[in-house]
Amino acid sequence: MSEEQTQEPEVLLENYGTTAMPMPETAPIHCLTIIGQIEGHMLLPQNNKTTKYEHLIPQLIAIEQDSDVKGVLIILNTAGGDVESGLAIAEAIRGLSKPKVSIVMGGGHSIGVPIAVASDYSFIAPSATMTIHPVRLTGMVIGVPATMEYIERMQDRVVAFVTENSHIDEATFRSLMLTVGELSQDIGTVVVGRKAVEYGLIDEVGSIREAMAKLNEMIEQNESREAGQDD
Repeated sequence: MSEEQTQEPEVLLENYGTTAMPMPETAPIHCLTIIGQIEGHMLLPQNNKTTKYEHLIPQLIAIEQDSDVKGVLIILNTAGGDVESGLAIAEAIRGLSKPKVSIVMGGGHSIGVPIAVASDYSFIAPSATMTIHPVRLTGMVIGVPATMEYIERMQDRVVAFVTENSHIDEATFRSLMLTVGELSQDIGTVVVGRKAVEYGLIDEVGSIREAMAKLNEMIEQNESREAGQDD
């Protein structure tokens, strides 16, 4: 058992953002949580619940290296946050060779959308929501034309990632992103449960039971495929 696995839960929570590192002796499926705001390169106030990319990415590397971890369940209830950090997490999840299933519980808003679709198969709870809106910038802006071009390029990266990893087409996603009148203080769209599936953003409506069943099915298929290659 590794040093990380023997640490106390409160130490793991502080250092890694989780109360348990992968434990292959007891659980071949590792649960990864994306909660609160996704923190970027600046620390958010202490009263904010946050997901830190410097916590998640080492976990993902450990999961990839551990042959006893067979699959990953990603649970999202996030308000969004830093775009580049969110994309880094999404790319790291997509890059895992292990079967991975995500489920949006509560909310998978803003940059949480690319993270939700980064897995091999995605679920959304019937009452869960996803907010799709343009990339925003806070604080002082110097050099407006150059800044706007940078934001447009960043937005293109988000759109490309989402459309490449889900069944929604670019025109529909951009239309949802730029809808006027649905959000009181912003442009964009709130998509609830089944609507996310109808748009092709998420694969299926379901909860923990359905997500676990799908992940176990994918693990079995993956093991059968590997056994066939060994033969």
